[in-house]
Amino acid sequence: MEGKRILIIATLDTKGEETLFLRDKIRELGKDTLVLDISMREGIYCQQADIPAPEVAEAGGSSLTDIFASRERAVNTLVMTRGAAAITGRLLREKRIHGVIGIGGSTGTLIATDVMRSLPFGVPKFMVSSTAALPGMSTRYIGTGDVCLMHSVIEISGTNELIQNVIERSARAICAMAEVPAPEIRTEAGKGKKRIALTMLGPCEKCASFVRRGLEEKGYQVNGFSAAGVGDRAMEEMIRQGFFDGVVDLAPGGVLEHLVGGMRDAGPLRLEAAGEAGIPQVISTCGLNHITPAKKSYTEEHKTRRKYDLDRHRTWLRASPEELRQAARVMAEKLNKSKGPVKVLIPTKGWSSVDWPGNPTYDPGEDMIFAEELGKFLKPAIEVRTIAANLEETAFARELLAACAEIFGSKGSEPAFLEGVIR
Repeated sequence: MEGKRILIIATLDTKGEETLFLRDKIRELGKDTLVLDISMREGIYCQQADIPAPEVAEAGGSSLTDIFASRERAVNTLVMTRGAAAITGRLLREKRIHGVIGIGGSTGTLIATDVMRSLPFGVPKFMVSSTAALPGMSTRYIGTGDVCLMHSVIEISGTNELIQNVIERSARAICAMAEVPAPEIRTEAGKGKKRIALTMLGPCEKCASFVRRGLEEKGYQVNGFSAAGVGDRAMEEMIRQGFFDGVVDLAPGGVLEHLVGGMRDAGPLRLEAAGEAGIPQVISTCGLNHITPAKKSYTEEHKTRRKYDLDRHRTWLRASPEELRQAARVMAEKLNKSKGPVKVLIPTKGWSSVDWPGNPTYDPGEDMIFAEELGKFLKPAIEVRTIAANLEETAFARELLAACAEIFGSKGSEPAFLEGVIR
């Protein structure tokens, strides 16, 4: 691992002693270091930074003098975050760093993890934080990034025996992580096995398993993403980074959830990255006929809806006809912008394992409101197929794999695992 270098992000005005201890431990383990200072005040350790705070502030579009004079903490934090991200991105592109570690409290963790999340999947990212366990903060720090978050338990204040133990363990972790090469981003057509991104949820797990196994038999690498809001956001980001050659989007329900403010909200950019990249997409409908607002936000109208309890923590409410129409129009608008081929497959006997006769939200007739509205607004080049099956039935999985073969360019007989075993 000759020449491997770790970037350390910290506020040297408040965590200087601890940061330098971390730096020295990483050097003892045979790695080079760069210390990037995100301080917004003066401190006795700041002069030991390799990338000093004034340089970071300038890269963020301001100056440390202006930050010192300002009382706008949120604005100052944004400047330092922007500057640190710009510098870190440049260092990575120049192949001058091979991993990033941060150490800090609330502000340091917010800035450092924002910077980490701006980096591609596979770049080692490790954050040592005294506030990792605060309610709601770990989700905020990690977001959609592959960030390893370590709770220091004790405050990062001085270099006593216990904090030294925490720091040494974190130094060993980031050095070990840096030994694993990051996965290649696809820059050349036909290079290696094609990677397919696959969205999945518990209620369409059987179909997702069929599709994964079928595509793997055809030589594809299939990478699953839980479409519960965070995973599908991460998938969109990784598509933009160039990791995938195609998408099987079984569970685009996050589009509707964003419109209604549900718990599976996947953000405003859901279902857009593949189209922008021009890679082929096969789309289905799991989760699009249900919404999951937080129970504390239920309106009186929500309380009257048909519902299905997935478990004691999660309840799916039946989407209204108008919500189905709205989701169809938004999806059509997004898919119409696609630069690559798109196929949409809609099962007519239920859109998930929740959708079976006898379940309170089962309503295949009402589901067709979505299909009809989608057909009105999609451009003619996008094929919409209705399949007389439930999404979780093998008959639907077969049709979906056939669509994948058409759109991904697979050839040959039906995957062997479907023969006789799963019928």
